[in-house]
Amino acid sequence: MPATRKTFPFEVWALVAGGFTVALGYGVVAPAIPQFAKAFDVSNLAASAIVSAFALMRLVSAPLAGWLVGRFGERRIYTIGILIVALSTGACALAASYPQLIVLRGLGGIGSAMFSIAATALLVKVSPVEARGRVASVNSAGFLLGGLLGPVFGALVASFGIRAPFVFYFITLVAAATIVSFALRGSKVAGVSGPRLASELEPLPLREALRLPEFRALLFSVFSFGWSSFGVRVSVVPLFVAAALGGDASVAAWVLAAYAAGNALVIFPAGRWTDRLGRKPLLITGMAIMTVGYLVFPASPTVPLAMACMFVAGAGSALANPAQQAVLADVVGKRPGGTVVAAYSMSADLGGVLGPLIAGAIVDFAGFGWAFAATAALLVLALSFWGASPDSRARNA
Repeated sequence: MPATRKTFPFEVWALVAGGFTVALGYGVVAPAIPQFAKAFDVSNLAASAIVSAFALMRLVSAPLAGWLVGRFGERRIYTIGILIVALSTGACALAASYPQLIVLRGLGGIGSAMFSIAATALLVKVSPVEARGRVASVNSAGFLLGGLLGPVFGALVASFGIRAPFVFYFITLVAAATIVSFALRGSKVAGVSGPRLASELEPLPLREALRLPEFRALLFSVFSFGWSSFGVRVSVVPLFVAAALGGDASVAAWVLAAYAAGNALVIFPAGRWTDRLGRKPLLITGMAIMTVGYLVFPASPTVPLAMACMFVAGAGSALANPAQQAVLADVVGKRPGGTVVAAYSMSADLGGVLGPLIAGAIVDFAGFGWAFAATAALLVLALSFWGASPDSRARNA
């Protein structure tokens, strides 16, 4: 019988509530981050590096985060990680220089690796085989609904000053830590460390997962996803809005809200389609639509057209993202797979590190058009890898 809202494990709904709260605050602060950095009179490359510092520390701390989850359990590491992000974000509001800002964002990246890997490991563990796409879409929907509402609140919060969004994000992060920690108190899996969960199944070594063509395609796919959705969208899009369209942080917030709206429109049917049609069709279609959105975006002469391009890119990402998460669950199955989950997270973070840096450098030397063209080319390459890979849903047969 297909899994429904009533049959999803309660851990899924706890993580959805936490994800919504985190995304609400992040949607407020994201447009302000590069523009706040520019207030210290730095280049576009340096402003983009603020986003990369966060992703870089997520990247290098992911193996440790995976070990901590296995040692102390998902609930504890989720809570500690999110509080680290909260404290570092609150301190950003008091930053008096660019070096202070970049160090604080780096500290936030460590906490982010902890809570995101804990959340992903728990979702993989509790997802019903026949509903992995729908679990992924429901989880994404929590983030995306927050991402849709966040920039709307951001336009209001930004009117109180460029530092105000960091204070707002601090408050929402503390709220998310409280919600999830309280909700997971009764979980028999989220608060239990790895050795106590030892079962008859052998852990899945990373080298074994890497022998699967669908997992190799997944790693490159989430790398390109991190480059475009977590890197370029957050760092370069606001800079384009300011430089080419004359918009401030509030205008950038509306452009990013259009991306979230595209996500919100498609995310629920995408989960159903992933379970019904397979992972591969959704991945190829989603990546193709994202490519169009990013390729056309820098040609936008007005804010409404820029919003339309971001809406298209957001819809494409909503088609692809649940399928990516379902592929991870297909590969790991019910086996302990902390190193595999960490590799998945690290690939996305590597894209998030390199995307803003390389795209920011391209903007400084060649202009926005070439930066977004490079992003589109990367998405096409990821699409081609999926075309040559088998559908991981067959592993569940």
